[in-house]
Amino acid sequence: MKVGYFDCFSGASGDMLLGALVDAGLDAGLLRSGLAGLGLDGYELRVERVVRSGLAGTQAHVDLTPREQLRRDLRAIEEIIARATLSAGVRERAARVFRGLAEAEAQVHGVPVEQVHFHEVGAVDAIVDVVGAFIGLEALGIEHVYASSLPLGGGMLSAAHGKLPLPAPATLALIAAAGAPTRPVEIESELVTPTGAAVLTSVATFCQPHMAVERVGTGFGTRELPWPNVLRLWVGQSTESDLQTDEITVIETNLDDLTPEHAGFAMERLLAAGALDVFFTPIQMKKNRPAVLLTILAAPADADRLAGAVLRETTSLGVRLRPSRRVIAPRRTETIHTLLGDMQVKIKTVDGRDIVCPEFEECARVARERNVPIADVYAAVLAAGLRTVRSADSEPRESGAFGED
Repeated sequence: MKVGYFDCFSGASGDMLLGALVDAGLDAGLLRSGLAGLGLDGYELRVERVVRSGLAGTQAHVDLTPREQLRRDLRAIEEIIARATLSAGVRERAARVFRGLAEAEAQVHGVPVEQVHFHEVGAVDAIVDVVGAFIGLEALGIEHVYASSLPLGGGMLSAAHGKLPLPAPATLALIAAAGAPTRPVEIESELVTPTGAAVLTSVATFCQPHMAVERVGTGFGTRELPWPNVLRLWVGQSTESDLQTDEITVIETNLDDLTPEHAGFAMERLLAAGALDVFFTPIQMKKNRPAVLLTILAAPADADRLAGAVLRETTSLGVRLRPSRRVIAPRRTETIHTLLGDMQVKIKTVDGRDIVCPEFEECARVARERNVPIADVYAAVLAAGLRTVRSADSEPRESGAFGED
């Protein structure tokens, strides 16, 4: 599988994304041709080869024709994208980005999404940046996108609403909604723009993949910084077959004075609060006390909140947190035809092979309705699933860019 990894060494912006894509092999003529499908005028896309701070790369410029730039709302931008002669994938992903931007602006300014006018974000250059990024990813055949953590500077910026703190409120809202990892940088400058954040949080998995790097594209930004202001795009083949990876946080605490009733209630509360999993393991503690090890698997963005829930809901005086890398099989939900009727199953893919995984609740429902042993339901699901998988394997498959949504 072909993958792309955005190494956000110095942040990310729309023009840096375009520059990195062109530098990684995207034909600038093809990009211009694709953007012409938007039917927009009032701009010129210019790309140039530059050398700065000892690094060579590409800088993309969206030069606007001197004229009044319209203030567009979400509906106007969605109509432009819907009318565009672009692939369905590019249209859908670009529309999703602007929907996310509108929701972020609505949240930070306290207005309905319908009343958001994008000001700078809705200008022609932002539409070109967003749509151009997805044209580029599709043209390069990148099936899955990854990104590093996002560096965030401080200070203030001038916007249509006046002076605003950095990171820009919309940028921070997008990062928070996606749970994207960040890292602090001691500089008063905007490193990640709302456009850059919107594109990456909509499509990227935030971790460095196992990959064989084939080429590197370097896209330059416009700001002068004490270091090379570049966004690097690594393009290559995944070396993890079709498996995916992400990062989770493991939360643990030893409990030797928690009643079984309270333990069960704590598990219920933690799962309701967003824990990925909660389980108890018997252990032997000091003074020969039988006890349990409470373990919670959590998304990194939820770890501190769930750690606080453990302290509230149990007798624990402290918890341990550690990062953990997780390898995940891609999976999808399908309806299959069985001797007992249509049923939903999960199908995971490992090394290109589909494996059917019956859903317990679905099997239990059918067992109750049909008054048959649940083992018979499992057998019917596995038999039907095997027929479905074999039938699918015998047909040619098509794979689009970006993998499954």
